[in-house]
Amino acid sequence: MTSVTTIVYFGPGRAEPPDLIARFADQRGLRVIDVPAATDVSALINRSFPACTILDASVDAGAVLELCRITKKDAFTAIVPMVIMVPGEGREMSADALAAGADEVIAEDDSDREKLLRLELVLRRAARDVNVHPSTRLPGTVQIERDLADRMARGQRFAVCYADLDNFKEFNDRYGYNSGDRVITICSRILRDVVRGLAPGGFVGHIGGDDFIFNLEVEYMESVCDEIVTLFDELTPYQYTEEDRRAGYFLGKDRRGSVHRIPLMTLSIGVVTNQFMDFSHTAQVSELAAEMKTYAKSLPGSVYVVDRRHAAPDEPGTPAPGWAGTATPVVPASATRSESATSSD
Repeated sequence: MTSVTTIVYFGPGRAEPPDLIARFADQRGLRVIDVPAATDVSALINRSFPACTILDASVDAGAVLELCRITKKDAFTAIVPMVIMVPGEGREMSADALAAGADEVIAEDDSDREKLLRLELVLRRAARDVNVHPSTRLPGTVQIERDLADRMARGQRFAVCYADLDNFKEFNDRYGYNSGDRVITICSRILRDVVRGLAPGGFVGHIGGDDFIFNLEVEYMESVCDEIVTLFDELTPYQYTEEDRRAGYFLGKDRRGSVHRIPLMTLSIGVVTNQFMDFSHTAQVSELAAEMKTYAKSLPGSVYVVDRRHAAPDEPGTPAPGWAGTATPVVPASATRSESATSSD
């Protein structure tokens, strides 16, 4: 599997990667994967997280620049460092490469020493600046903040969804950390694949532990959350023994040593949107999302709770009049697994 121990090379029209790249990789214990097609490059990056991707524009610059633009526009692949190698002095094409989103440009006429130093700097910057979770390879808090700020600056109507596993600690205590890590990985893949498949321009981040954030346009929120909780409930039970799975629980002890039933893991998602209110800063968004996540965890089963407390009574999707309180559950007819926090304000 491709990982941070590999360099992905794509050089359309070239027979093989330049010797300098192989030498650079060997010195650092990295493996070079020579990929023949642009679609294969995208597939490799989507499945994993290479140390960097090197695109050689010496023969087919158009294909290289287009691949770079596509990769850098996608929130899931943009964090992978991308180097473009250009022919000659590369002055004009260097500008095109940077405009396409390249993290570094190496010209053919540069000395070998300069080329190696530029490649080294790319890896150093990635290690310093790219904040990703080591097991899920999802962006961390820095990228989460940036994505939120960008959506707010663009005036997008978006939803922020804070997902948290229920009964995860107890599962970890019973089955061990390796099993717990596997569950975290499964959850991250569900979130990533569903958001990527159903919500163009969506973003998934890993805060840490069993906490995740995914941001997307409001119109995709219900379909994405429905699919996520459905898949989670279908896949997670198979992480338990057959005995525990059939029972729907296992016996565990609380901090006082009392034995009680521990239900199977479920997923709680708290959702806030700027559909009916404007956010003034990212901290406000995070605070409201955490509040809704806490409320979601108070409900049984895998659920998502949408904060609609600021919706006008005649707005589409607003629960019927008569519901009051700061967190009264309403089940929309279109989403049997969701709840809506409403208010009479």
